[in-house]
Amino acid sequence: MSRGASAVCAGLVIGAGLLLRLVPWGLPLPVHHYGGGLLWGAMLYCLAAAVRPGGWDRGACAAVAGAVAAAIEFTRLVHTPELDAFRATLAGQLALGRIFSAWNLLAYAGGIAAAAALGGRLRRVLAA
Repeated sequence: MSRGASAVCAGLVIGAGLLLRLVPWGLPLPVHHYGGGLLWGAMLYCLAAAVRPGGWDRGACAAVAGAVAAAIEFTRLVHTPELDAFRATLAGQLALGRIFSAWNLLAYAGGIAAAAALGGRLRRVLAA
């Protein structure tokens, strides 16, 4: 998939994530929480694919997205007054989250894997 198409996909995933997180759908908490994590992982994959240097394949994009997801998740173990103040804002909650959870890493991995698989499939469909 092209960089431009990847950027558009990232925008669509961001929109879906905002709709999931900000609109009171009345969904069960696991769907709300882990659905957001899946979408966040997919967004990271799409962003990695959009800014990738030449020669990166889906695996490299997935690896970079996974590393970024893990790094951001592990920053939740770091507490400074400035970071905690930012995390208390809506932007901070959406970008960094507030509480570390290993389960989130699984949700991000699922979103990254799904986005990589769908991107590969979309690439084949568009090439046909």
